[in-house]
Amino acid sequence: MKHLVIGILAHVDAGKTTLSEALLYQTGAIRKLGRVDHGDSVLDFNELERQRGITIYAKEAVIEHGDASFAMIDTPGHVDFSAEAERTMQALDYALLVIDGTSGVQSHTETLWSLLERYGIPTFIFVNKMDRVDVAARAELCAQLAQRLDAGCLDFSDGIPSEECAMTDEMALEEFLDTDGLALQTVQRLVVERKVFPCFFGSALKLDGVDELLDGMEKLTVDKVWPSEFGARVFKVSHDEQGNRLVWLKVTGGKLKAKQMLSVPESWSEKVNQLRIYTGSRFVAVDTVEAGQVCAVTGLDHAQVGCAFGSVLGSEKGSLQPMLAPVLSSKVIPNANDIHKVHAALKILTDEDPQLGVTWNEELQELRVSLMGEVQLEALRATLQERFGMDVDFGPGGILYRETISAPVLGIGHFEPLRHYAEVQFLLEPLPQGSGAVFGTRCHVDDLDLNWQRLALTNAMEREHRGVLIGAPITDVRITLMTGKAHVKHTEGGDFRQATYRAIRQGLMQAKSVLLEPIYHFALQVPEECIGRALSDMQKMSATFDAPASDGAGRMRMEGVVPASEVQGYSVALAGYTSGRGSISLRFDGYSPCHDADAVIEHAGYDPVDDLPNTPDSVFCAHGAGYNVRWDEVAQHAHCKVDPGRLTSWRPADAKFFGRDSHGGRS
Repeated sequence: MKHLVIGILAHVDAGKTTLSEALLYQTGAIRKLGRVDHGDSVLDFNELERQRGITIYAKEAVIEHGDASFAMIDTPGHVDFSAEAERTMQALDYALLVIDGTSGVQSHTETLWSLLERYGIPTFIFVNKMDRVDVAARAELCAQLAQRLDAGCLDFSDGIPSEECAMTDEMALEEFLDTDGLALQTVQRLVVERKVFPCFFGSALKLDGVDELLDGMEKLTVDKVWPSEFGARVFKVSHDEQGNRLVWLKVTGGKLKAKQMLSVPESWSEKVNQLRIYTGSRFVAVDTVEAGQVCAVTGLDHAQVGCAFGSVLGSEKGSLQPMLAPVLSSKVIPNANDIHKVHAALKILTDEDPQLGVTWNEELQELRVSLMGEVQLEALRATLQERFGMDVDFGPGGILYRETISAPVLGIGHFEPLRHYAEVQFLLEPLPQGSGAVFGTRCHVDDLDLNWQRLALTNAMEREHRGVLIGAPITDVRITLMTGKAHVKHTEGGDFRQATYRAIRQGLMQAKSVLLEPIYHFALQVPEECIGRALSDMQKMSATFDAPASDGAGRMRMEGVVPASEVQGYSVALAGYTSGRGSISLRFDGYSPCHDADAVIEHAGYDPVDDLPNTPDSVFCAHGAGYNVRWDEVAQHAHCKVDPGRLTSWRPADAKFFGRDSHGGRS
């Protein structure tokens, strides 16, 4: 029996969870059909999910059909929780994209399609709610799928369309011309290579077309050849009702057994206690999990999303930085709760959702979270109340800016109060957009022992370093340890932490910094008579876009990029001037130089010198006492000297680097 992991994805309200329920019912995994609108579906068992009728957390269930065992992962459809859907893609072998037949391809559908393309996941399509449309709509939907998604989206409802499949691949075309057909293995290959995307039509609520979909997925999927050596990757972290930490793994080689030791070299080693196979909120404990399966394990306190063990097939998926990311930041108002207890609760939730981005400002005693939108904020408030008994509010959301540099600079940090000593010098260099922060060393062991180098790098990577324009986190920077010095008697581990922090900050103070803002890729569709207003609005928002194009049905469509700060709330205005006939889809498209940087910097009123927790100054010692040296005078007092030629003649390939994505996670 082949074991495959299939993710079910859709735009919100397309009927994704209803289809999941139908698949469970038709394969005998459940005996009674639940319904989202009745609040009794197997997979949406969270109270908030049942109240709102949407999926917030990815859920797992196992179904068997014929010779196939599918581990289904039902992912959130609402855009505010799309980061959860993206995280699950590290574990998928195939995807099932659900489309609302009454609405066709929606804005978020295209976002999901881009994600599936980015992660290279073979995809099936189920067009749902076909009981609500006429016969002619099917041909229109097929044309729309081919136009908006991919020409390889082909109707498989009445069997394999061999001729259409053959047109997607040269070798397949030759086979078709020679044999007047295609072998099943050829079609399976075309699906795996994402040249063909089998489409099925039906109504999940009425169980129409579900059996045909199951037959198609069994017939057209192929099992992977997994390595015999054990391997696994973490794609999710959650907690059960008893508070046990659950680490969700995709086994990518060999077998995982209960009581097996898992470890990250030079970091941690822990024993797996229990292996769980879930269907909704229910689970079965097993002794062994085979390659190709997913499971939840208890006993691992240190494993994080993205952790890999042993041989990991398809590791390139895990190395990609997230395409979807929060762009808003909100202040947490604890009400009658202790702010530190709220912080502790949010850290647990950040363990489950790394992009929640909880930050604590000790000086201001202020707690902030990073979010995708208002619905996620509501869910976070409800979760804090339900799981931790905490009633909290949130302040107005603000844009999450970031900072980078435009030219290389050498940062020096020295920490030498009495009976302490450490000095380090880091080269800071700009990197292309989306690179995140990258740390490495080119320091010679004759200058600084390897153990001190490792400590300095660990210190550099453990902190989110703040820029000097508005105090926003830095990104797209390569930070390389060039030289350093320790004292044989007085140096302690904490000395290098202080020196490292000060060196990076001192380098940023010298650098020419650039303020970055989050941008969205947008796709705007309006009636033809409204295109003038749409063009005017986009120009006012500092958007960059292509010329509008007609869809031939009285609508105009335009695409481009727009600053996130400008487009907040625009959907309300759009609905107003188009009488509800306009639509806009937004997809996070990274960071770029801020279009109104001067105004943002002036409004922030940030003084980097007064930010004492992030001081750029150094501490030297003379006559038995430590004294402070301003950041702009540190180079004159530094004990180490770096040959200027080393700063321009070396290649990054000469150093060993470690990455940290632009949202603060190690990779």
